[in-house]
Amino acid sequence: MIPRIKKMSVLDDYILFVEFDDGYKVLYDVKDDIKTLPSFRALVDVYGLFKQAQLDTSRTCVYWNDKIDLASDSIYEYGKAASYIPARNLPGTVSGFFSDNR
Repeated sequence: MIPRIKKMSVLDDYILFVEFDDGYKVLYDVKDDIKTLPSFRALVDVYGLFKQAQLDTSRTCVYWNDKIDLASDSIYEYGKAASYIPARNLPGTVSGFFSDNR
């Protein structure tokens, strides 16, 4: 079964916080994709593009444009398990987000 995304937040330093329907939460570091996939380089080169991440209507894909997207199953498998602790509720920062691998 393809995991469906319940919530997605764009954080600083090219990181996504993603919560799935089953309650699993991950921090997904997009920097590795930027280094290895030529199309993802635009997330660095085009000012503000990374912050424009969107969730598709099926909730199985995060995308930026018609050339840059991430499937939910990849995010689920390769993201680091995380817990959300609403320390300050500062949008766009990693404050309050902690990896379960502390």
